[in-house]
Amino acid sequence: MRAMQYQQVGGPNQIVAVEVPVPRPAATQLLVKLAASSVNPVDWKLRQSQSLFYRPVTFPSIPGADLAGEVVEVGGRVTGFKPGDRIFAMAKVGTGAASAEYAVVDEQAAAPAPANLPLAETAAIPLAGLTALQSLRDLGGIAANQRVLIVGAAGGVGHFAVQIAKSYGAHVTAVCSGRHAELVRGLGADDVIDYTQRSEFAGEQPYDLVFDMIVRTPLRDFLAVMAPAGVYVSTLPSFSRVSAALLLPLVSRRRVRITMVKAHSSDLDQLRALCESGKLRPVIDKTFPLSELAAAHAYSQQGRAGGKILVTIGA
Repeated sequence: MRAMQYQQVGGPNQIVAVEVPVPRPAATQLLVKLAASSVNPVDWKLRQSQSLFYRPVTFPSIPGADLAGEVVEVGGRVTGFKPGDRIFAMAKVGTGAASAEYAVVDEQAAAPAPANLPLAETAAIPLAGLTALQSLRDLGGIAANQRVLIVGAAGGVGHFAVQIAKSYGAHVTAVCSGRHAELVRGLGADDVIDYTQRSEFAGEQPYDLVFDMIVRTPLRDFLAVMAPAGVYVSTLPSFSRVSAALLLPLVSRRRVRITMVKAHSSDLDQLRALCESGKLRPVIDKTFPLSELAAAHAYSQQGRAGGKILVTIGA
């Protein structure tokens, strides 16, 4: 089968086209013929060794954790899927191997694809959608009428977070560049802060929940605008964030939490239900064919995408 493979640590120039055997599903896995995958920053951060200290990668390696496609074979202990099912899934970060014509994925990491979306577009949802859902729901304890600040609201995770927060009935203040302001307003944001024009987070504060995907602003700036029992959630670990997560409970009711996304079919089912009810949709910034995966990674590294970067593979 055709696949795109990282040969060694480095930039997009280390991605090459290869022919490799079609993988075989284990007892609890699905073999999927892919319609599409998508690019997440973790895909290229891993290969640049930025995250190797906590997620080692063995080279050569086929990148990609997001996938959507048709099941062609199931393992002997699979009970929830059969050949012909259209699914979307999140394979293991670092070893997902979704930049290929076929991939295997654990049954518990897959769900039926949303019926109201083109199959390829659903590949944009899994990792980013799960990150947003688990960060807001499980770590942030999001609830109706809360004041939520989303930093990086136009990005892959952020644009899902805006929609998910609104589905819970929260008031959303979105932080993004001015060129993406209309995008996040169209997704439901109540207020928009253009970080290129001002750095303060004035809005419907104090915020009950801050969801930060950029992690460049000092943590003290967020604590200053949070409610007494507010929660700050970050998708990226840093020394100050990890330290605060451990020490802040000793002196404050505020909490700092770090997201570690997990693939769960039940959470994918919740995302599917939101899509089918019209409360969630992926925004596709740009689409690349599989053969241009290096260009897709290079574009992602610019950090300017509004929404997700899709990689089309099959029909």
